[in-house]
Amino acid sequence: MRTLYFDCFSGISGDMVIGALIDAGADPLQMEEELKKLNIDEEYTLSWGKVVKNGIRSTKFDVILTSGSEQPHEHEHSHEHSHENSQSNGHEHSHSHEHNHTHTHEHEHNHSHVLHNHHGSRTYKQIVEAINEANFNESVSNMSLAIFRKIGEAEGHIHGLPLEKVHFHEVGAVDSIIDIIGAAILINQLGIESVQSSAIPTGSGHIHIDHGIYPVPAPATLEILKGVPIAANDIRSELTTPTGAAISAVLAETFGSLPAMTVESIGYGAGTKTFENHPNVLRIIIGEIQ
Repeated sequence: MRTLYFDCFSGISGDMVIGALIDAGADPLQMEEELKKLNIDEEYTLSWGKVVKNGIRSTKFDVILTSGSEQPHEHEHSHEHSHENSQSNGHEHSHSHEHNHTHTHEHEHNHSHVLHNHHGSRTYKQIVEAINEANFNESVSNMSLAIFRKIGEAEGHIHGLPLEKVHFHEVGAVDSIIDIIGAAILINQLGIESVQSSAIPTGSGHIHIDHGIYPVPAPATLEILKGVPIAANDIRSELTTPTGAAISAVLAETFGSLPAMTVESIGYGAGTKTFENHPNVLRIIIGEIQ
């Protein structure tokens, strides 16, 4: 059985998942074409390229919004504005030695679709309708819908709202939509039949989000990870985001150590942050389990 294993030694986020899948051999150009079915490609460009994180060559994936700032967004962390107590301490560049040769792809303009919202928030209902109207492969649609539902239910629980009334900025953001559906497209493309994962480290400390200063893990992340083994980690930063938590919680059938398998490919997906003594990457291992 062709199995994908998430080795989340530095947490997991949507952009890290896509970066790791591309690094393991998935075709980002095919993903890019599939994503055009959402008809929101006038709102973003995609870039991916090789970087080195603390000695590990990995792939960095970014969704760059086409209005406002032209800098790559730390998009998996779009629900926050800044981190407290992160371990950058001036080491952001001196320890990363990044060599980022990105491929950026412009998109044609389309102006009609339920998701067209000028970078504003989208409702859970709008996202579901858009996925259903896009006519993705059934597996891609099912994975995407399940992940969005997981996040929507968590957000609804935290804010005291039924799923239908969840109107979110975080999950409704363009970058999160791309991360979730893009990951589903690449996983389907690679012919993955089962998913397993390590325990999930969440990090610690505090983050600033729209609602104020929150602890790490963020409430939505922790809600999503109910029933999932959480790994101890003393890094004072957010390592696992709601999107990353939902991808692992929904797709992984089991959580534990690397299973006995014949390894076929390995991918490293880079996170945005750089830590002094810790490679901020997600490793995925793909192989056959007998």
